[in-house]
This record gives sequence, structure tokens and C-alpha cells, in this order.
Amino acid sequence: MTTTRAWYSTATVAIMVALSLTIGQSRPSAQPSGDPAIRVGNADLGGVVRSANGPEAGVWVIAETNELPTKLAKIVVTDDQGRYVLPDLPRAEYSVWVRGYGLVDSPKVRTTPGRLLDLHAVVAPSAAAAAEYYPAIYWYSMLKVPDKGDFPGTGPDGNGIAPALKSQAQWLDVVKTNGCYTCHQLGNKATRTIPKALGEFTSSVDAWQRRIQSGQAMLQMTTNLGRLGAPRALKLFADWTDRIAAGELPAARPARPHGVERNVVLTLWDWAGPKNYLHDEVSTDKRNPRVNANGLIFGTTEESTDLFPVLDPVHHKATQVKMLVRDPATPSSKQNTMLPSPHWGPEPIWDSQTSMHNPMFDEKGRVWFTSRVRPPANPDFCRKGSTHPSAKLFPLEQANRHLSMYDPRTGKITLISTCFPTHHLVFAEDANDTLWASAGGPQSGVLGWLDRKTFEQTGDEVRSQGWTALVLDTNGNGKRDDYVEPDQPLDPTRDKRIVAAFYGIAVSPADGTVWGSVLGFPGYVIRVTPGPDPAATALAEVFEPPMPGYGPRGMDIDRHGVVWTPLSSGHMASFDRRKCQGPLNGPKATGGHCPEGWTLYPFPGPQLANVTESGSAEASYYTWVDQFDTFGLGGNVPIATGNANESLLALVNGQFVNLRVPYPMGFYTKWMDGRVDDPGAGWKGRGLWATYSTRTPFHVEGGKGTTSKVVKFQLRPDPLAR
Repeated sequence: MTTTRAWYSTATVAIMVALSLTIGQSRPSAQPSGDPAIRVGNADLGGVVRSANGPEAGVWVIAETNELPTKLAKIVVTDDQGRYVLPDLPRAEYSVWVRGYGLVDSPKVRTTPGRLLDLHAVVAPSAAAAAEYYPAIYWYSMLKVPDKGDFPGTGPDGNGIAPALKSQAQWLDVVKTNGCYTCHQLGNKATRTIPKALGEFTSSVDAWQRRIQSGQAMLQMTTNLGRLGAPRALKLFADWTDRIAAGELPAARPARPHGVERNVVLTLWDWAGPKNYLHDEVSTDKRNPRVNANGLIFGTTEESTDLFPVLDPVHHKATQVKMLVRDPATPSSKQNTMLPSPHWGPEPIWDSQTSMHNPMFDEKGRVWFTSRVRPPANPDFCRKGSTHPSAKLFPLEQANRHLSMYDPRTGKITLISTCFPTHHLVFAEDANDTLWASAGGPQSGVLGWLDRKTFEQTGDEVRSQGWTALVLDTNGNGKRDDYVEPDQPLDPTRDKRIVAAFYGIAVSPADGTVWGSVLGFPGYVIRVTPGPDPAATALAEVFEPPMPGYGPRGMDIDRHGVVWTPLSSGHMASFDRRKCQGPLNGPKATGGHCPEGWTLYPFPGPQLANVTESGSAEASYYTWVDQFDTFGLGGNVPIATGNANESLLALVNGQFVNLRVPYPMGFYTKWMDGRVDDPGAGWKGRGLWATYSTRTPFHVEGGKGTTSKVVKFQLRPDPLAR
């Protein structure tokens, strides 16, 4: 195993203690810059940003309008001389202002495109004022983690830590990616303070205990707190917010964008509703990023609503389509146990039967979803006694989510009842366009697929689907045999089944094997070779990340077959099976047998208090690999969701490029993809697409009423390129 320290700037922003005497403009500057490098057309804005300290480099210029069918914002970064060019603004009137680390927001200027517009930045009057604009990671890093000597936990009558947690690393896995940070940020304004609307409490511990019972995610939040050990965790979170309320500030400060980070152009559109949260978006076919060029963007709203959002980025229009269920008795999230929330009171704002989780385009421009189409109990063909080939080998009693497909050209929705549970999707690059599905949590123990060729020829959902148990070749003979069960000891004449299931999922372009990540501590990545009859011939290999790495979540693969995954230890990890030196099957190939295949790259940002290992407080949800250079940083570049950094984190030649989204504060996404709209148009013809995926859009800057947004990332050759 190799640990690589990714470089990022440690320079801090100078915080001024005196407010600038100049408070900005309410209308365009009468004396714009005459710099010949700043060229604007009829759809552009350009100028120089200056404060009392002179030109301000590496700050954001934001233009926003409500005059289009849906709200739109465009954001660029100033160059080393404080110059900016905002390109390609649709015709409308905009509010324009400056935001940056070490500043407070400048007054908004009303203007229209086609102008030279110099802007005055306002230096922050205090360190506290400057810190209000820091990404969530800087505030969350102030949380004090139990010392290593406090483990293993001794329970509520001891040190308050759950006895199941044997190490500080296990505690961190839960308090970050695979627990507390799974659904929304911690460290933003909404979570580092206690809202008055929550009620009156005798202590902050009581306030936190009530807080985690708010809304329809009550059971999920209380369960994760219990995994930590509620008594100790509540005290630590209460101490965190008490110290912040008393005026304590983050010890670390963010650096401004530098280098290629200043070439980023962001475009944001509102979509969905203020009560709806997004899980994912999709813009194109993962195997061919030219599919759906300039087309609609589709989202999935998971537990919040059965209406999935659709964005037309050309005409700036957001609409919704209702996903269907086959059985009206399908349960809804509206039935979730809850207590009133400080934002919505007793109103159950989620009402979804379909639980749409992950969308994926096919080569025909249709959108496939993991979605619920019926109640969990499986039909007879899935169960014991069935003649279905997969059921005969491994019967399944229930599946909480299935498949659906939407054809934008016809508006038709096709529902597919699967025996296996679904979570994420991926199409193989094979003759049948096989659709593989992860199961999500590890308990299901199967990997499922849909033979698309058979399904489209016959419409037979029973015949077209299959699934397999995950079986290790522990007898080392290179083929699948009878196996012992997970709770049974190894048998030198037999293989062994493991209880695991994919969370993230990808198909290797190099050899067609199917890879997935498995949640848990330390967690795994698994490689499955399907064989000629996957239900009977599929063989799995399991690989455990070596310490200090642990806790994989959403993963992807590059064109060479190298796996990339974020770890809750605060690293991006790569796993290259070609580096393995020992046997890849046999009785010792059960997880920790290839540490040399792993490389760990610490994420940017500060580490949590009391943690001495490498890594950071980052709690990245997913990594996506830009196999076809749709963004401009190169082919096969892995890009992680920087959920605490409020950014995307691209790893280029061992160094992180931090693609920040400064407005509205609270950018938290769970996936992304890249599309090429016009291969001949340079940077304007390509870009990355993501969405605000937090379950709590009302925690984002703007508060209640704020909606999820689609974000397009583009990379121009320099900060002044049009």
C-alpha cells in the first residue's frame, strides 16, 4: 500500500479587521477598466475586482437572475490581477456581486450583459465575519473526537461509547461518510447552530437529542447516533455547538482558488421544489458522453417525492414527471415515524412510493432508474421452489427497490419488478447492453442484472433478469463449486459464500468484470467475474483497504481497470489489481491479501480534532472517473464529491484540483457525470453535471424555500476566455 500526500495550498487568506469605507455600487461603474485583455461581447460581463487592498485575485464574481423560466446563476473566478469575464449570459437583468475568502459579500449591482463592469470587494471586518463563508469542513473539523484510549467503548454505564466500536477509526467511519454525513452536511450554518424554533432546553445535550428526532429521517438519525453511543456523541456535538456559540472559530482557513481552479465557469439552475431533495442527476450515457448532446438533464428524488425533475439547460426551463408504481399498495415515505421539525413543523414533507435513487442513460437516449414498483415481498418466481435459474440456486424473499425506464421521446414509463434489490446502475459494454445493479446495504448478499437484449426482444421481465450470490474461490481451483455458508469454517474442498452486496458499481472496460464497493468497517471492494452462466459460475474476489484507510462508499473504474473510491478515513483510494503479488484465490485470499494494490491520497482540508492519522475531515460520498476527458483535466481523471469542501475534488497527477461551488453555500452532491455537447467547440462544448443532493435543501444558504440546483462545471483555458 502506498500513501500519497496530495498537494494543496496551505496559504491562508488575510483577514482585515477594518471595514472598507467603500460600500460598493448600486449601478454599473461609470469608469470601467480599460484593460485590453478584458474583452466582452453582447452576452458577457467583464471588469476588475478591487478592494481597499487593491485588486482581489481568486475571488468569485456571481451573476444571478430570476427573469428566466427558472432561476439561473453564473459564477467565475478572478485572475491574478483581479480581472474577470462572465461569458454567455442569457439575455436578462442580473444581480452581480463579489464573494471570496477574507471578504464579506459586496453590495449587489443590477446590470445587463454586454458591459464592462468594475466591482468593489468588501474586506471582512473581523475573522468571525470572514469565517461565515468558509466551507463546512472547516467548522466540522472543530468536533472533538474521543481519544484512541477511550476504545473499545464501554457503553452507557461506562464512557458512553458503543461497545461495538473497537477503535477511534470505527467511530470516525460512523461520524463521517458511513453514518452522520450520509444525507446532508454537518458544519454548515444550519447544523453548527441550534435553531430557536427547535424549542427551549435545559442543556445543549437535550437540544441535540431533540434535534436528531426532527422530520422524517428520525429513525435513520437516531440509529446512527446509537451506533456511536448516544451518551458520548450527544455530549460531543453539544460541546461543538456550545464552543461555536461562544465565539470559537475554525483553526484552519481555506485558501482561495489558484492555478487551474481559476479557470472554472459554473452555471446553476433551480429545479425541483423546496420540499424535494435530489439524490442524483444524469446527462448522458456513461459509455458514450456524446449521447443526449444539449439534451435534458434528469434527476432522482428518492424518498422525497414521486416527481422527478427535468431541466432543459438550453431554454432554462425546469419541469417534473411523475414516476409510477405497479401496485398502489406500495408503501410511502409519508408513513415514516417523525417529530416536528424547526423548518416545517409537524408537516410530513416527504411522500414517495417510488424511492427513485439512481438514473442512467442508455445509448438510445432513454433513462433507467432504480425505483420501487411494488411492496417489498417478492413474487413466487423469486422464491424457494421456483424454476427460475437464479432462484433455484439462491432464492430471494424480498426486494425494496426495482427498475423502471422512461423514454423522453414518447413519455412512456416501463416498470420492471426485480427479485434482487437495486441501488445504483451501470450498463456493460457488451453485446447485450447488460444492466447491472448494486443492492445498497450489504445484507442482501447478491448481485443482480437485466439482460436488456432479451428484455427488449421479449418484454419478459422474468426471463430477462438474474442474480448471483457472492462466492469466493477459497479452494483455489479457479472455478465455482459448492460452497460453505458465511457462518461456517473454510473447507479445503469447497468455496465460501460471503454476506456482502455492492453499493457503488462499475464494469471494467479492460476485461468486463463487475466491481463494487461494500459498506462497513473496514469495508471492501469486490471484483466479480461473471463467467458463461453468472448465476452458477460467477466468482468474487474481495479486497480490503489497508490502514489508515477504511470505509469505502461510491466507487468507479477507469479505462485501465483501476478502481477509485472515497474512504471515510478522509482519503481517495485507488486499487490496481495488477499490482497484487500473492495468490488472488485460495484460503488466504479473503480481503487483506493485496495491500500493495492500494494507494491512498489524503483529501484537502483540515483533519478532525484529536485525530493524528493522515486524511481530513472530508466525508466524500462518491467518486466518478472522467474516462473520456469530458471536463478538460485529462482522460481517466477520478473526481470525488467534496461534500464537506462544498466542491468536486479532481485528482490530477497526484494533486487535488478543488472545484468549489461558493454560492449558495452548502453544495453537497452524491454523483456527477460529464457530457460532450459539441466536440468541435472546445471548452464550451463539454462539461461536468451535478446537483445539490442534500436531503435538507432548507439547510442551504437561503434557508426554507431554497430548492435543489443543477450545477454545470466548465473549464476554460484561462480566467478571461470567452
